[in-house]
Amino acid sequence: MKEALSRSSSAALFSRALKVIPGGVNSPVRAFKAVGGEPLFIQRGSGSHVWDVDGNEYVDYVCSWGPLILGHANPQVVQAVVEAAGKGMSFGAPTEAEVELAEAICAAFPSIEQVRMVNSGTEAVMSAIRLARAFTGKEKVVKFEGCYHGHSDGLLVKAGSGATTLGIPDSAGVPAGFAQQTISVPFNDMDSLARALDAMGDEIACIVVEPVAGNMGVVPPKPGFLADLREVTHRRGIVLIFDEVITGFRVAYGGAQELYGVEADLTCLGKIIGGGMPVGAYGGRKEIMEMVAPQGPVYQAGTLSGNPVAMAAGLRTLKILAQPGPYGRLKELGRGLEEGAKELAMANRVPVRVNRVASMMTIFFTDRDVTDYASAKASDTARYATFFRALLQRGVYVAPSQFEAMFACLALSQEDLQATGDAAVAAFAEVRG
Repeated sequence: MKEALSRSSSAALFSRALKVIPGGVNSPVRAFKAVGGEPLFIQRGSGSHVWDVDGNEYVDYVCSWGPLILGHANPQVVQAVVEAAGKGMSFGAPTEAEVELAEAICAAFPSIEQVRMVNSGTEAVMSAIRLARAFTGKEKVVKFEGCYHGHSDGLLVKAGSGATTLGIPDSAGVPAGFAQQTISVPFNDMDSLARALDAMGDEIACIVVEPVAGNMGVVPPKPGFLADLREVTHRRGIVLIFDEVITGFRVAYGGAQELYGVEADLTCLGKIIGGGMPVGAYGGRKEIMEMVAPQGPVYQAGTLSGNPVAMAAGLRTLKILAQPGPYGRLKELGRGLEEGAKELAMANRVPVRVNRVASMMTIFFTDRDVTDYASAKASDTARYATFFRALLQRGVYVAPSQFEAMFACLALSQEDLQATGDAAVAAFAEVRG
């Protein structure tokens, strides 16, 4: 076993944080409860690497949970942020940058004719659902088990006892009446969806889905699943919402809609369109978006929406991604990581399933295919925790949960990949025991 890295400064900060921040963290997965130990406190990042407050260096495959597709502190993005901040941090008034970013988004996604900037993915999905309800005059929402769409009350639900059972709260503080407006069915399961629609289709305003699930680990759509969703929602007059907060500009420049050739009525974006800054957006068909205030009756507002610094970071990021080459390289990086993981797992006789779409990937410690939340939950989380700790000890930082994605960024070098491979050799050996 490699000599343990010192993390005394992270431990001291965590002790301080526990006194003033619930659980010591500002988002639950950061607490490392799923993998054991205490969280890293990151001091800085550059390219494909991060350093913690103890000076330990890691190859980073978390990438701030996806948005840092160019790597940390990309010089062009940093320069754009500095220039924007130098002119003013926020105005609460329109700026040219928000128009330019909206134009870039609409050009990348043919299904988006108009777009409204917000401040987070949660806010984007919450607003899109409100808009879908107003547009259809209906109230119920269908979501898929294991897909995460932010922490608004109506979406923190788990399925009831049957495919057509209304959701029940999955968090304290969520009124049962809110959750009962949401129907939860298994991902990739059109039969269960059909039963739910047959039972309550006349009451359903929208279906919201991560076109590539990223919050139960990476779970791709089965062939035809997204096209079937498009057909059934169109036929029944239901608004189809794609939550592309993770996949937008990640799996392709035009997101999962470009990759799979299926267009949504409304699309939610985040992560990459902020280039690492807090941002979100929702957009879609003009006839729907025109219902948003001040043009229409659906109220949604935000003082920091379209923040000029975030807009500048997002614009510069998209301009780099729009050039020839980035997505081919990202795909190759993802393929190399997938093949390497499979080879090492097989050599160590460790059963895994590696799910990958473009540059996002999850290694599931299981001997069965992972196609939905139930099969993801059957994974061996203890083995994943061992794998995570072994990689971290050797300077490779992946998601501290079996049910998250790892992300490749364009800053990864051949040396990074070699270091990752060397660490993975030892990590799979530890998992094997």
